[in-house]
Amino acid sequence: MAIAPSIAVTPWNKRHVAAFIVMIFGMFMAILDIQIVSSSLSEIQAGISASADEISWVQTSYLIAEVVMIPLSGTLTRIFSTRYLFVMSAAGFTAMSFMCAISSSINEMMVWRALQGFVGGAMIPTVFATTFAIFPADKRQVITPVIGLIATLAPTIGPTVGGYLTELFSWHWLFLVNIIPGIAVTIGAYFLIDFDKPDLKLIKNFDWTGLALLAIFLGTLEYILEEGAADDWFQSALISRLIMICAISGTVFFWRMFTKPNPLVDFAAFKNRNFTAGCIFSFTMGIGLYGLTYLYPVYLARVHQYSALKIGETMFVSGVAMFLTAPIAGRLSVKVDPRIMIGGGFIGFAIGTYIASGITIEWGFYELLLPQILRGVSLMMCMVTVTNIALGTLTPQELRGGSGLFNLTRNLGGAVGLALINTFMNQRMDLHLARLHESVSWGHDKALQTLQNMTYALSPLGSDAPSAALKKLSGLVRQQATDMAIADIFVMLTFLFIGIVFLTPLLKKPKPVAASAGGGH
Repeated sequence: MAIAPSIAVTPWNKRHVAAFIVMIFGMFMAILDIQIVSSSLSEIQAGISASADEISWVQTSYLIAEVVMIPLSGTLTRIFSTRYLFVMSAAGFTAMSFMCAISSSINEMMVWRALQGFVGGAMIPTVFATTFAIFPADKRQVITPVIGLIATLAPTIGPTVGGYLTELFSWHWLFLVNIIPGIAVTIGAYFLIDFDKPDLKLIKNFDWTGLALLAIFLGTLEYILEEGAADDWFQSALISRLIMICAISGTVFFWRMFTKPNPLVDFAAFKNRNFTAGCIFSFTMGIGLYGLTYLYPVYLARVHQYSALKIGETMFVSGVAMFLTAPIAGRLSVKVDPRIMIGGGFIGFAIGTYIASGITIEWGFYELLLPQILRGVSLMMCMVTVTNIALGTLTPQELRGGSGLFNLTRNLGGAVGLALINTFMNQRMDLHLARLHESVSWGHDKALQTLQNMTYALSPLGSDAPSAALKKLSGLVRQQATDMAIADIFVMLTFLFIGIVFLTPLLKKPKPVAASAGGGH
């Protein structure tokens, strides 16, 4: 498969800015829909009569399909052009959103959500690649913070938006809300995007075998990471088989990509040291973005029994911090050594998780305020700088494939982070429960006194009071064990974020870039 000509280097203009704004809206919808359903799964479960085990597939099917499309987007852009790929992606995403809204069973929902994630996934790396292809380097202090803000803000506010829509209307509006903006993005993309030309001749040599291997490899990997902790990893026959399938398909896929002259997924960008290091930082950022977006709601729901809406309102602090930090990070990115900014960002992450490691069952909005602010500020400082340093020095030929791989590492970082968090949480929960059970054993005076006080308080229940008191005490023990396990995870994340700081010397400081009239390199 021959490499098509790169995006033409033309002076950036108002049409480019308008096209970029349209593409940003499309990317926002695609990323928002990863998390928008997370706070409303119980309502969707009731609406489509799904079981507790099945409902997680509303999220998992979207994620699996999206990670397959993201690295594929570079090749599809060469074939169809940025314009037509984005139009097809936005139109398909909109149509699948409507189909999700009218789904009446879990099987229908899984099919439409998978297709929604697959077609929508092309919009994310396409926006990143376009940014570095059409805008001059001296304008990126404005542009990069915008795409960084969208990429990090959308999953952060997803549960909040989903909670409000479900509370005010119904779960169907989690998907119907995409219809009008999706149609507008599709029309705007068709009339405004004009960066490059399609090369349909490349379809003749399209690597369908490579696509199948990629889908099997990333699909099984995502499933293993999503479900492995709940199924106790190698204790599950299904997970064990999928690990074997993932390893074999991944090995064959990479062998094929490195031996074919014009591969489906081009890994040439990894020859660039800054891109490779940037992907490592992006992977770690994914843990901080998706892992903490998951961990705080788990604490608020299991320890405080907050509603989805109240969790969303509590989590909104990080979104506000990101929004306010974005322009500052953009200005600093052209004035401060990027290695200092990245190191400072991850140190900020570490300080936030270290403070959060002191979490107790009494913590609420105000105690979580500073850790969430530090997370939001640090995430923007890292995202802007890592994006610039990873993609800013790639050639136009490397940029399309590199953008997909860069975005893939962030999503995989989130998936790996969630798998580690869930596994570690289960292990620490078991440990703390065992220790706490020893503390509240029948021979323990304080436990007996607490139980007697609870029984007395519940005496209006009559003969049910002792069993109700015992159940309440058991709940308190589990609540305390959950809190202690989450505190342990914050400690683990603190060491991770401190450790990644020591990799900043891997980055080469980019040469200062003079202002220019055109995009490209």
